[in-house]
Amino acid sequence: MTTLDREKVSLYTQRIITSPFWVLVGKEVRDHIKSIRFNILMVIILLTCIGSLYAALTQVRDVANNIEAGEELYLYLKIFTISGENGTLPPFVTFISFLGPLLGIAMGFDAINSEKNNKTLLRIMSQPIPRDYLILAKFTGSLFVIAFLVIMLGTLIFSLGILIMGIPPTFEEFIRVFVYLIMIIVYIGFWLALSILFSILFKQAATSALSGIAIWLFFSVFYSILVNLLVTASVPDQLFQDAQGANQDKITTYMRLSPNYLFSEITTVLLNPGFRTLGPVTMEQAKGAIPSPLAINESLMIVWPQFIGILALSTICFLIAYTIFMRQEIRS
Repeated sequence: MTTLDREKVSLYTQRIITSPFWVLVGKEVRDHIKSIRFNILMVIILLTCIGSLYAALTQVRDVANNIEAGEELYLYLKIFTISGENGTLPPFVTFISFLGPLLGIAMGFDAINSEKNNKTLLRIMSQPIPRDYLILAKFTGSLFVIAFLVIMLGTLIFSLGILIMGIPPTFEEFIRVFVYLIMIIVYIGFWLALSILFSILFKQAATSALSGIAIWLFFSVFYSILVNLLVTASVPDQLFQDAQGANQDKITTYMRLSPNYLFSEITTVLLNPGFRTLGPVTMEQAKGAIPSPLAINESLMIVWPQFIGILALSTICFLIAYTIFMRQEIRS
């Protein structure tokens, strides 16, 4: 590379760094890192995840002893799914599926209405920057912080695993964990986009926070109950046994409208290479199947629709928030 090319790259990099959009993104990242709310959530997530990882690592030796000869170990994948002794502490996947949405909601429920209530939105918009830079920076900065926290947890898992077990992860395990961390970021990004939407729709931050938590509770607790009740009630009792397979297909289809269920399917397939399908398997399909773990590309083919579903929900929420914010009167 010549000196002229280096100067061009340096000028281009400097132009990007000093652009108004990245200045706003940096401001959002600094605000999140300095906020007491984020630091409390980060400490809670770190403590719970360290506790679950320590409990899982203490059980890994027993699991390894029970594995038959010639069977793949996948010890680093089992760290995510093994619970503590006698089930005293849930596994890592349970904690992250519970605390992840709360992190996304907490980082976005007052993204816009706090600027309005503090009378700083007009001050920001009076600067020579496009209006959409603000909401884009809010989402991008928060997603950067979420990604940093998730990657830090993944690095912590590998570090503790190497220190305690004394063996490095295989390439297959590393890729599966890395892809799973990306899925976690996208999943939390959905709740972040939803909370930013509520922060635009509602003037009070408490209302937007409660709305996000209500949606999370609905999909976590009540949605599965509602789906089972509706599908069961649609079939007479005397025909229920004959239509049980069809009902299960309906329940699975309706459950896949929930981002929580889509993320649980992604977790199951990525962290359990022996899991070959997400739907019901007939005896004809199971006959002759070789009980061997799937390769990472085959597992990705199974969960690809679920990933696209969560990504589509995130995009829809953010586009609705973007459209409303661009048309909203900010002087009132």
